[in-house]
Amino acid sequence: MRVLKYLIVVAALAATLHDTALGQATEATQVLAAAREALGGEKKLSAIKTFTATGRTRQVRGNNLVPIEFEINCELPDKFVRTDEFPAQDTDPTTLGFKGDDLIQFPPPPTGAGRAGGPPAPPAGRAGEAPAPIGGRGGGTPSLEGGRRGGPAPLSPAQQRVANVKQDFVRLTLGMFATSFPSYPLTFKYAAQGEAPEGKADILDVTGPASFSARFVVQRDTHLPVMLMWQVPA
Repeated sequence: MRVLKYLIVVAALAATLHDTALGQATEATQVLAAAREALGGEKKLSAIKTFTATGRTRQVRGNNLVPIEFEINCELPDKFVRTDEFPAQDTDPTTLGFKGDDLIQFPPPPTGAGRAGGPPAPPAGRAGEAPAPIGGRGGGTPSLEGGRRGGPAPLSPAQQRVANVKQDFVRLTLGMFATSFPSYPLTFKYAAQGEAPEGKADILDVTGPASFSARFVVQRDTHLPVMLMWQVPA
């Protein structure tokens, strides 16, 4: 009899957990659908196949704040290239991106290099805002748990660089399109309702390959994305 009661409790708990997960996924889907409608609607967003973005940003290097002029060219869903120029320095432009699962980088990385280029990126940014120069980190590093029994296989240095560039792609396009693409699929779960500078907001937990995790903040009144937050690894 005790065994039967135990099995009933376990079954009820499993059903509750399943319903909770299903509810989270449903709520996240509703938030994303409303965000896409606010951004222009499904038809218009789905019609976008290519885009180019240009702008200026700054990067901390030592004690200096270095100005950067960038150009981003993207062909959805799996081609992305960013070129950075440093007008205050006598250096060549740097180019970094991906095509499918292939890395695009110029100048090429030195032998044995891990992540290509630059200092860490800031820990959070406005949704849709161009990320800090792609050479930076931010948004997590690929899992290296392959040495543990049952863990995922470790990524090669080249695969790790591609994964990091794709995470930069995600941080830009998530705010622009409120969705993920097959080149770097994401999972969304409803986390909480919170307060943003613009008012009440829905907060979604976002996870993806290579240990990517972030929080996507969408304003409740306008349904527009307002912020994407991620943790910079120690």
